[in-house]
Amino acid sequence: MIWSRFNTFEGIPCPTALGDVTLVVQVIPSLLVLSCVLLLAAFIRHSLRVDGFSNKCVFITGCDSGFGNLLARRLDRKGLRVIAACLTEKGASDLSAAASPALKTLMLDVTDSESIRRAAEFVSREVGERGLWGLVNNAGRSVPIGPTDWMQLEDFTKVLDVNLIGVIDVTLQFLPLLKKAQGRVVNVWGVEAFSDSLRRDMQHFGIKVSIIEPGFFKTGVTQLDLIEADLRRLWTRLPQDMLVMITFICFYLSDVKAQEFSMGIFCCPDIAKVTRCMEHALTARFPRTRYSAGWDAKLFWIPLSYLPSFVSDFNAAYFLCVTVFMLD
Repeated sequence: MIWSRFNTFEGIPCPTALGDVTLVVQVIPSLLVLSCVLLLAAFIRHSLRVDGFSNKCVFITGCDSGFGNLLARRLDRKGLRVIAACLTEKGASDLSAAASPALKTLMLDVTDSESIRRAAEFVSREVGERGLWGLVNNAGRSVPIGPTDWMQLEDFTKVLDVNLIGVIDVTLQFLPLLKKAQGRVVNVWGVEAFSDSLRRDMQHFGIKVSIIEPGFFKTGVTQLDLIEADLRRLWTRLPQDMLVMITFICFYLSDVKAQEFSMGIFCCPDIAKVTRCMEHALTARFPRTRYSAGWDAKLFWIPLSYLPSFVSDFNAAYFLCVTVFMLD
């Protein structure tokens, strides 16, 4: 037959044109059905929630404003028992006024181990033998920030003490309570390696660890006036041999303009995109390991992190040049 299923070419079976078409017509509907089934299964799995919200207690750091403040109020409205840690008395009183009487606040400095110990003791008395269901390490800071050669060791330490060492210290001191409840840890900011090792080590205890990878959002961490003020502080302490006009123009102005330009493009006012991820990590039966929040994280920053270094280096240099020329 001229349209037989297989012809031979030098003794090897080969599909004919008609055979190919028939095969495609048969396979495509099956693939579409399989894709729909998998998507439906993923949606159902994503939507499943744990039970007994009223018996579950969540401890959140950095609740004066931003993500932590909104998450505390959202979870409080859902009926979870929330203990919100604030750095300032004003932050604590404002949050208490905006939430139900069930929400409790306490003062916490994540750079002070003694402060963390007192917080852990308070939470332990509150949760008893049930243990702590959720720990959200949300406290963070963005300044000092600037060109590397403008910085001193103490500048790096100020950021790391909150965003890394503070996260580790809080987590370690609260782990016994989390083990009792086989609870959840939700980390934010730059603690990828710690979160990965913690997740693997805690699997045996039934503790799940999720990482929130947000893009730029309008919170206290991204306030341009604070960032610019800190850049000015760094500038004023530079040694005389660096205080030349060309350095100022090329580095200081470009850094400020780059911050303003990038925040204008990427910074999203809807911080609920982040707290919804946190909420899912705490209440879902099957929480994800990683959550990307914001279109810039999904489509720009995370994909960029997987590309070769020269691509990200070129992107940073190009972005800086475009910023300076556009805003001159």
